[in-house]
Amino acid sequence: MSTAFPPRPVHEDWKTLYRAAIQETERSNIKQKISVAVTAVLARQKELFSSGTSEETEALEEALYLLRAYRNAWESADDVSGSAAKSAAA
Repeated sequence: MSTAFPPRPVHEDWKTLYRAAIQETERSNIKQKISVAVTAVLARQKELFSSGTSEETEALEEALYLLRAYRNAWESADDVSGSAAKSAAA
């Protein structure tokens, strides 16, 4: 008889995934961690659409905003560093 527990849905752990994304320092992992965290936040928002507490709903909205801003900042930094590298090579 197996005593294994079913896997927890990813969205239940959105706070941990959010923290992991914003604390990631390895450039090659940032985009993927942000994507996973955004997916978890959106899934949790969907789950709480009509029954969530205002505190968690607000925390989810803030987390999503910050994850998107963080992603945009990294993408902008990549664009700038890519442009600088192309200029230096020319």
